[in-house]
Amino acid sequence: MSADFTAVVDAETQQRIQAYRVEQVRKRLIEADCPAIVLFDPVHIRYATGTRNMQVWTMHNICRYAVIFASGESVLFELNSSAHLSRDYVADIRPALTPDFMAVGNRVTETGRRWAESMISLLREKGMTENRLAIDRADLTLVLESQRQSLQLVEGQSIMEQARAIKSLDEIEVLRRSLQTCEQSVAAMREKLKPGMREADALALLIDGSIQRGGEYPETRLLTTGPRTNPWFQETSDRIIENGDLLAFDTDLIGPMGYYNDISRSWVVGDKPPTSAQRRLYSLAYEQMQHNTTLLKPGMGFLEYSDKSYQLPESCVPNRYADVAHGCGLGVEYPFIWYREDEEWGAYDGVFEENMVVCIECYVGELGGHEGVKLEQPVWLSANGPVMLSDYPFELDYL
Repeated sequence: MSADFTAVVDAETQQRIQAYRVEQVRKRLIEADCPAIVLFDPVHIRYATGTRNMQVWTMHNICRYAVIFASGESVLFELNSSAHLSRDYVADIRPALTPDFMAVGNRVTETGRRWAESMISLLREKGMTENRLAIDRADLTLVLESQRQSLQLVEGQSIMEQARAIKSLDEIEVLRRSLQTCEQSVAAMREKLKPGMREADALALLIDGSIQRGGEYPETRLLTTGPRTNPWFQETSDRIIENGDLLAFDTDLIGPMGYYNDISRSWVVGDKPPTSAQRRLYSLAYEQMQHNTTLLKPGMGFLEYSDKSYQLPESCVPNRYADVAHGCGLGVEYPFIWYREDEEWGAYDGVFEENMVVCIECYVGELGGHEGVKLEQPVWLSANGPVMLSDYPFELDYL
């Protein structure tokens, strides 16, 4: 991590954060009447243990997992070759059994059986008589072999999402500091950005700046210009940026300590002033941001928030963003607030709680329009109202 970041996040603060996180998981396990949970998602493993190991690679290769108990010390099952990475974080580290075909070939069934047996043995070792274990991500081989061994696996994704949703004040302050490294990276990119560069060159500047400041990796490639800003979710290309193009991006950067640096901004590249069409798009997106931020408060229901959120012009509704807002911490987290137009795909109700961090998502681009504007801001739901966590400026002179 960068010197500036570690000066703020000392060892004592990191220890408090980790202790809080473990207690959050234990609290949710007790509420679910479940003695333990096994974690395969590397983000969940990091949240509950503080450890990381090839985060992106282990998202699609099942090779490490952790078991967190409602009462008692956690156990980390790690690759033999990299157990040394976690010894400063977890006392009990054991060899992992992987059911990944790439690793064990036609021995997947055998490995799955041994894994189920090892989980039952671990529960007995910890004094538990029932064969009940929550799991966050389920591999089919493990599920089938667990059934054969009478190991009852229960849904655990909700346990982890709800645990992660409520931040400690330490976490919120560290997330704010992590976002500052992102803001500095955006500013450095903007300083070097000029017409004639490729979109890919701009993205490279942003990622390079993040890594120099203690960041880790990008989760997406969402930086586009001109006509590629509408519709949204087109990935960065080799398109040459022209003078007067709108540039729009979503940072989606994993920053120091794994925090999700998630801000979006848009501006005109070069020395041309924004056109009236660009100003209109920007003003609508900014109005959406202000309205939906002010609306946030603890105790409000998710569906109520969706109902009261900013109403886009009819011409912009077909190209709306994927969500109105979402939780933010070590990634995109619970809750996920759908547009009412998309409720059939998974909209659910719940209640915003104090010390959640929520990203307000704003995108305005007309159906068939030339360009679009993307804005996003992480907001802390404090007891005294919504607090913006990023200080990177908006283009107020476009309004």
